Amino acid sequence: MIITRGFHMEGCMQKYHNPIIHGYYNKFTEPELTFKLMNIEARIAAKVQKALAYLYETEISLDMVQIQRTRKDFTGDFTVVVFPFLRYSKLPPEQTGQEIGHFLKDKVEEISDFNVIKGFLNLIINNAFWLGFLNSMNQRESIYDLYLEPSDKTIVVEYSSPNTNKPLHLGHIRNNLLGFSISRILEATGNEVKRVNLVNDRGIHICKSMLAWQKWGNGETPTSKGVKGDHLVGDYYVLFDQEYKKQVKQLREEGMSKEGAEKGAPLMKEAREMLHSWEQDDPETVDLWKKMNSWVLEGFDQTYNALGIEFDKVYYESQVYRRGKEEVKKGLDRGVFFSRPDGSVWADLSEEDLDQKLLLRSDGTSVYITQDIGTAIQRYEEFDFDEHIYVVGNEQNYHFQVLKILLDKLGYSWYEHLHHLAYGMVELPEGKMKSREGTVVDADELIDEMLDTARKMTEESGKLGDFSQQEKEAIYRSIGLGALKYFILKVDPKKNMTFDPKESVDFNGNTGPFVQYSYARINSLLSKAADRDIPLPGEISANTPLNNKEIQIVKLIHQFPGVIREAGQEMNPSLVANFVYELAKEFNQFYHDYSVLSADNRALIDLRMVISIQVAKVIREAMGLLGIDLPERM
Repeated sequence: MIITRGFHMEGCMQKYHNPIIHGYYNKFTEPELTFKLMNIEARIAAKVQKALAYLYETEISLDMVQIQRTRKDFTGDFTVVVFPFLRYSKLPPEQTGQEIGHFLKDKVEEISDFNVIKGFLNLIINNAFWLGFLNSMNQRESIYDLYLEPSDKTIVVEYSSPNTNKPLHLGHIRNNLLGFSISRILEATGNEVKRVNLVNDRGIHICKSMLAWQKWGNGETPTSKGVKGDHLVGDYYVLFDQEYKKQVKQLREEGMSKEGAEKGAPLMKEAREMLHSWEQDDPETVDLWKKMNSWVLEGFDQTYNALGIEFDKVYYESQVYRRGKEEVKKGLDRGVFFSRPDGSVWADLSEEDLDQKLLLRSDGTSVYITQDIGTAIQRYEEFDFDEHIYVVGNEQNYHFQVLKILLDKLGYSWYEHLHHLAYGMVELPEGKMKSREGTVVDADELIDEMLDTARKMTEESGKLGDFSQQEKEAIYRSIGLGALKYFILKVDPKKNMTFDPKESVDFNGNTGPFVQYSYARINSLLSKAADRDIPLPGEISANTPLNNKEIQIVKLIHQFPGVIREAGQEMNPSLVANFVYELAKEFNQFYHDYSVLSADNRALIDLRMVISIQVAKVIREAMGLLGIDLPERM
């Protein structure tokens, strides 16, 4: 299983070694200037608080001050919501806004003007502020680390959590991409993040594949069949289901009830017996389990490597489930849980308006919730975490609701710090996927399809005519995987989504390749500057004019750390994805409408080069948070 730490977002220029994008330029920035540039909204809020005290002789908390980015269809940069202050001013919204606006214009040097529309005070920030911000960014390697407050929190993020009875599929891809991206975003906001994976390598579903291979495998191996191990084992999981359904059908035809047939089918009985034998450490069963699991885990590693997915630690259910059983037995001894006549152990959740929950079967074997209890306790002991995030589909909402209740009943007060990031289902245009019926979209096949699609569409565009074959293959991989990752991550995790491979690789619209191409375009621009011996800009003159499009782009760059903060708070990478698309779109419009290297004077050339460099920096950092590589050329 792949276990690595950290990530790097390297610059992508060969000919034109831009020290700003590559991070070689390290210049000191005055703390006072940094505060003024990066905390303009906080300072406005503080001045609004003083305005209320001065104008209306009332003290308000900063929480009452609502500051938003001004909507595009209005003039302004920041908007103060006036309505909460009307009870103090005893005046209409427009007049209240006018009075506060005049106060702010007088007290905040960056505010050049304002306007009031109903209960909204729109503030206009002067060009000097935006130029100062741009100059400050021009001296730094990173943008988001400049004014995001560091955190001392330790956050555990569990994602992937596959079963070793089948290969990873499209649903797993969404899980892995979400978990990995959330981990990077949480790191960017100053947290210490532990990426963990819990491999479900035991249980009745694992025994189904084992039993099918034992009965019908004839000793074949991944090597003898020429397939990945997870695919081979997955084929036997499907075969078990097919044969099991035949048995259930026959028993139903013989007059048995549906429930009786499903429980009484010989194959299911044998699978349960195998699980019991495994938990009793039967040597033959354990040896078979080890062999087939090793095939699957090797296959998983290949898929993780292809996706660029990493973990700090991997847990295996086979190693942790006993801890959960011990905790359940302790709870039983203390009267927290109860036992039925058949020996099974249950939790009564009627006080929580839920049903009774099985914790141990009558034969002593455990269930999912049992091992999750033990794993959560073990991780708290290991990491002393402040938060624990489970990236698991929304069909498991009940499971994690019950997990927290059970930990509370067992006396673990930190249960409140467990959070379920419940994401929606991924479908294809053809509809839903079903693992047991073998109709899932295999992750490896999808990755190959994405690379083929990227190759075909890129070749049709004719963009890579002078590239070597090796360069082309690297770009196809970057584009194909970038398209896959971006298309999935741009959707709010809470929503169901339909994945269309061809649409995701489109070079136009809200896609990964469009953002990647925007980055490559800036690289090309800087290479042309090097060819023309145009040096890298230093400090931009304070009286350099800014047009509306330039201000719009600088404003977007200024928003980036706030977007990351919000994405971390909401555990929603789509905020980063859609932000970087908006920035790339704005830059491409700017690049189309205005010349950079042939601008009217050197001051404008410097300004537009710096803007281009900062856009590239933000694209690099934003796409890095999504786990997406950026080609040097496209």
